[in-house]
Amino acid sequence: MGYTITEKILRDHAVKKSFKPGDFIDAKIDFCLGNDITAPISIEEFRNAGAKKVFDKTRIALIPDHFIPAKDMRSANNSKILRDFAGEHDIKNFYEVGRMGVEHALLPELGLALPGNLIIGADSHTCTYGALGAFACGVGSTDLAAAFITGKVWLKVPETIKFIYYGKLKKWVSGKDIILHTIGDIGVDGAHYMAMEFSGETIKSLSMDDRFSICNMAIEAGAKNGIIEPDQTTISYVKNAIRKNKPKRKSFKLYKSDSNARYKEMREYDASKIEPQVSLPHLPSNTRPVNVLKGVSIDQVVIGSCTNGRIGDLETAAKILKGNKVRQGVRLIVIPATQSVYLEAVKRGFARVFVEAGGIFSTPSCGPCLGGHLGILAEGERCLATTNRNFMGRMGHPKSEVYLSSPAVAAASAIRGRIAHPKEVM
Repeated sequence: MGYTITEKILRDHAVKKSFKPGDFIDAKIDFCLGNDITAPISIEEFRNAGAKKVFDKTRIALIPDHFIPAKDMRSANNSKILRDFAGEHDIKNFYEVGRMGVEHALLPELGLALPGNLIIGADSHTCTYGALGAFACGVGSTDLAAAFITGKVWLKVPETIKFIYYGKLKKWVSGKDIILHTIGDIGVDGAHYMAMEFSGETIKSLSMDDRFSICNMAIEAGAKNGIIEPDQTTISYVKNAIRKNKPKRKSFKLYKSDSNARYKEMREYDASKIEPQVSLPHLPSNTRPVNVLKGVSIDQVVIGSCTNGRIGDLETAAKILKGNKVRQGVRLIVIPATQSVYLEAVKRGFARVFVEAGGIFSTPSCGPCLGGHLGILAEGERCLATTNRNFMGRMGHPKSEVYLSSPAVAAASAIRGRIAHPKEVM
C-alpha cells in the first residue's frame, strides 16, 4: 500500500514511524508562527510552564498583522508582548510595521515556509502553506506554546480526499472560484479533519497566487490541511524567495503521493464549467454563480487578505478598475498582503489605478477580515470581500452581511455598485 503526500511528510517528521490515518503522533516541526491575537496567549503559557528558552530561535515567527497599525491600547499592548518576547529570546523572525505583512503571504514570500516542511501556526489559515507542498495546519495557542518549548506537535493523522480538476478555466475564473465551488459542493464540514489534496491538469496550470488561495480555504471545508504536490512552478517560486531573502534554512524536500496511495474519497471536477463564484451569508459553502446574484447591491468592497492580497490578485483587480470609477455610495478598500506586494503595486501603477478609481490603498494588514479595523461594517451594511469567511458578524455588526468572491468579481462589483460579473465592465 502506498502513501499520500500528507502521510509521507508526517512519517518523516514523526517520532514513531509506523502509523495509519486516525492514529495520534508526536512530530517534529520545521517552523511555527503566531500573531498578535494568538501569540500573547502562547507566550503566557510558555512562561506559566516555567520554560526558560525556545527550542530554536530561527524556527519561530511572530507577526502582528491583525490589528496593525495598532488601533487601540489593547492591540498596542499585544504587539508589545510579541516584541518583548522576541527580544528576550533573540527570535529573528519578528515582523512589525514597516517589515510585516499578513502572515500567510509573508512567510512564503520570505522563503520561511518550504516544500516538505511540517508547519504549525496559531491561526486556522496556516493551511495556506500546503500550496508549497508542505504539511501545514492551524493549532491552538497552548499547542503553540508547547511547540515553542519542545519543537514538537501532537496531532492525529488525517485521512485524505483527493480532488482532481481537469479542463481549461474560463476567463475571469481563478483559484478562488475553484475553492469556493468545491466548498459549495462538499459543505463546510465535507472534509472534516481530513487532508484535501488538490491535483489535476487545471491545478498544474495555476499560478502560485491561485494555489495559495485554494489551500488557504481548505479549513473552510473543515480540513486539517490542504496540499498540492510541488512542481516546477513551486520550485521556481521557492528558489526565487530563497535567492532574494536568504533565509537561514534553504534546503527543502519534494514529496508526491504514490500511485497506489489510499484515499478516503476521490472527487473529479470539470473546471471548464466553473463560473465566477460568490458565497452568500453566512457560510463560505453558500455559493452561487455570480450571474444569479446580479441584483444584490453592496456598500463596501474589500480586496486583500491572506486569501487574495498578493500581487496577482491586485493586478487582476487593477485591470478591471483602470479607466473606471467606483460607484457612488460604495467604499473600495484595497489592502496589499505584504510590504513587497505594496511596493510592486506602486511600481506597476496599480495603486494609482485604485486611488483614481475612487478607492483607498491601505498599508498591509488583515484589516476588516475578522472584524479588526480598517473597514468595519455598520448595521444593515453589505460587503463583498476577497476574504475567506463570511460568518455572522465576522466583519462588524451582527446584522451586516459579507459576501465572498474573487478579486475580479470584487472589482467589477465596486464599479457597478452591485454584485457583477467582470464581463459587464470589460
